[in-house]
Order: sequence, then C-alpha cells, then structure tokens
Amino acid sequence: MKMLEYVKLILEKVSFERKLFEKELNKGLKMLSVKELKELRKWCYEKFGNAYKGVLNRAFAKAFDSFNLKRRPQNFV
Repeated sequence: MKMLEYVKLILEKVSFERKLFEKELNKGLKMLSVKELKELRKWCYEKFGNAYKGVLNRAFAKAFDSFNLKRRPQNFV
C-alpha cells in the first residue's frame, strides 16, 4: 500500500472527531511528496470539505509553506 493510500485510510477512520482528524492529517502530510500532497488535498476537500474546511485550510497551508510552494486560494483544489 502506498503512503498516500494509507493516509487516506487513516483519515476516513478518524473523520468522526475533529481533533483526531487534524492530528492525523498533519502527521500524514509530513510523509508525502509534493505530488501526493496535491492529490491528497483534492481528495480531502471533496470528501471532508464541508465538515473540516478550516482544518484543511490550516493543514494544507502549513504543508505547502514547508515546501515553499505557492498556495492556491482557499477552496480552489
């Protein structure tokens, strides 16, 4: 199983609780390449955007900043 698929699996399992979801998302983002990060961002906003938009915005902004990449505007996946 690829790391990206593993992170998706974990996020689906912990999506019932915001703090746990945020913790696991942040851990998962540290293990991914830029390409995987972009793919996960798209998947996360599609799957969890309604429930965890703020969490996703913070986590992906921090992750992309760590790669010194330009961020897209919020909600643009």
